[in-house]
Parts: sequence; structure tokens; C-alpha cells
Amino acid sequence: MANTKQARKRARQAEGRRVLKASQRSMVRTYVKNVIKAINGGDHAQAMDAFKKAQPVIDRIADKDVLSKKKAARLKSRLNKRIKALAA
Repeated sequence: MANTKQARKRARQAEGRRVLKASQRSMVRTYVKNVIKAINGGDHAQAMDAFKKAQPVIDRIADKDVLSKKKAARLKSRLNKRIKALAA
């Protein structure tokens, strides 16, 4: 348990950040899941549309350091690779 006023404030701030970041991570997972559903459905146009919606969200969350930039790039790359394979 935090003993000083400063430590109590830092604990409150950390908890607030934890809740916010959890929500943002969940949002990214939902967008990625929508892209994967479209890919599994076999519809290239729908998959591209879902990917175009997910891409800025992934980038924005990576900029906020909720997701590392490398993980975001890897995620986008893998999704794009699967979409391209769908078109071929």
C-alpha cells in the first residue's frame, strides 16, 4: 500500500492508465479480428475494407505506446500478406 501522498497519487494515475490502455488494446484486437473474419470468409474486397479501417487504429495505438511500433508493423504486415494471398 502506498504510504505517502505522492505514492498514492502515482498509484491512482497508474490505475487510470492501465484501464485506458486495456480498453485501447481491446479495440485493436476487435479491428484485427474483423479483418481475420473477412479473410476467412474469402472476400478480398471486404478484407481490404476491414484492413483499411484497422490500419490507422493500429498506428494510432502504437503512437501512444500501448502497442510497440514493431509489433504494430508486424501485425499489419502479416494481415496484408494474408489479404494478398487471398487475391492470388
